[in-house]
Amino acid sequence: MDFITIIDYIGTFAFAISGIRLAAAKNFDIFGAYVVGFVTAIGGGTLRDLFLGMTPFWMEQPSYVVITAVALVFVIVFRKQVVKLNNTFFIFDAIGIGLFTVVGVERSLEAGFPMWVNIIMGSITGAAGGMFRDIFINEVPLIFRKDIYAVACVLGGVTYYICLWLGCSHILTQIISAISVILIRILSVRFSISLPSLKPIEEHN
Repeated sequence: MDFITIIDYIGTFAFAISGIRLAAAKNFDIFGAYVVGFVTAIGGGTLRDLFLGMTPFWMEQPSYVVITAVALVFVIVFRKQVVKLNNTFFIFDAIGIGLFTVVGVERSLEAGFPMWVNIIMGSITGAAGGMFRDIFINEVPLIFRKDIYAVACVLGGVTYYICLWLGCSHILTQIISAISVILIRILSVRFSISLPSLKPIEEHN
């Protein structure tokens, strides 16, 4: 098992927990919570693979179905601890987008696409799963709010190429890129850093 696969599995587990945690807060049943967790975990990667003209990754590897099931059991078994940790969703979500951004860049790079496409695919992989999750639980997706969310993924993709330009090893590049996304996401929330809202256009008679 290579390092990028390990990152992918950890990201899947983290994202699945973030989805299941929010589904539980909305009183979904066990199956509904599993569906939300699964869509959260594979949504971004599925959209990426469709854009790249590939078979969605989870259709060729059942491990993602199993990992989501493990995440569901984890939330059920440790539900009291999970509920007490108010920042659980945020932490796992930040980890998920960081790891998935790197996976997206890598997959697109392996397919032979140019840098700008790879950064976009990394951003889609990192942010789209959370978008699907929010839609499923009837919330306005984070990427459409002022939060630094998808932008963190874009900056993580840029960081990936900066590391390559600096001559960093492959694994170090992956680690630094993922950490950069996680830190940007955490720091933006910690210090209330956000993008400016687009003001509504007023009509004049």
